Amino acid sequence: MKMTNQTYSPPYEITPVIVDLVERIGECLGRISLAGHTPSTPRLRRETRIRSIQASLHIEGNTLSLEQVTAVLDGKRVLGTPQEIQEVRNAFAAYELLENLNPGSRDDLCKAHAALMHGLVDAPGSFRSGGVGIQRGDKVIHIAPPAERVPALIKDLLDWLGKTEAHPLIAGSVFHYEFEFIHPFMDGNGRLGRLWQTLVLGRWKPVFFMIPIESVIRDRQADYYAALRRADETGNATPFIEFLLNAILAASQQLTGEVAGEVTGEVRKLLRELREPMNRTDLQAQLQLKSQANFRERYLQPALRAGLIEMTIPDKPKSSKQKYRLTEKGLRLFID
Repeated sequence: MKMTNQTYSPPYEITPVIVDLVERIGECLGRISLAGHTPSTPRLRRETRIRSIQASLHIEGNTLSLEQVTAVLDGKRVLGTPQEIQEVRNAFAAYELLENLNPGSRDDLCKAHAALMHGLVDAPGSFRSGGVGIQRGDKVIHIAPPAERVPALIKDLLDWLGKTEAHPLIAGSVFHYEFEFIHPFMDGNGRLGRLWQTLVLGRWKPVFFMIPIESVIRDRQADYYAALRRADETGNATPFIEFLLNAILAASQQLTGEVAGEVTGEVRKLLRELREPMNRTDLQAQLQLKSQANFRERYLQPALRAGLIEMTIPDKPKSSKQKYRLTEKGLRLFID
């Protein structure tokens, strides 16, 4: 970021790729609205929030699975470090605050950081007082601006966010990049930057409070960091905007329900029974099916192929602890 005597404006370019992605996201949101797939049930809102939390924390190195994160929030004991468990509780508290925060407020930004980092850092909610760099492996890839510049840089950025006429999809992405560039806190900048982008988008279209963009970023984590690096190298946010808009499009497409007509009666029955993660034996018994082959061929495998359910341990398909749960697509099509 560069400081001038004029009103600050973060550097970025509107490329044909950005224009196309904004249009495609808009079309996708239109289909979501027409199809009536905007989530509203408390259970579905909680499920989506948990997925966002697990994904955002996973990006920062938290190893707890979706099932374990759910267990933590249900007050159950899980095998995880005290820090990982505290991170989950903090993130849930921060996301619970989200819809009541003002995206242009410094006080709310610090309030969200305090919730995210409670018990994890000294003076949560306060800007850093020392220098900080971002390291990947053994290499330092970014040196943040000096600590004494942070308050002014954040003020400029929040002022711009409150006044900009840029499309919210672009403004949220620009803020996300600039926030990571400034790195105003000693820790927690990545998860707070992702949360704040969700806030910007949710204030524009409330459905974004229910779209787990973090899950797509987690699945494209290497590309996420590569886009940040390219933006640093070019001196503007354009590469990062393009990456994030692609992620937002992918996350939004999960709400379109385009596979609904392809779902068989058998799969629908399975989805209705899958109220919580279940193993194959219990799920088959719940459906009162005696033949394992019939269950796999007509119920389980079609639901997996359609992306309506997923394994809780995808890296070990034959694990004795394997269970199945509804995906975002399955939740929105058959529970709302």
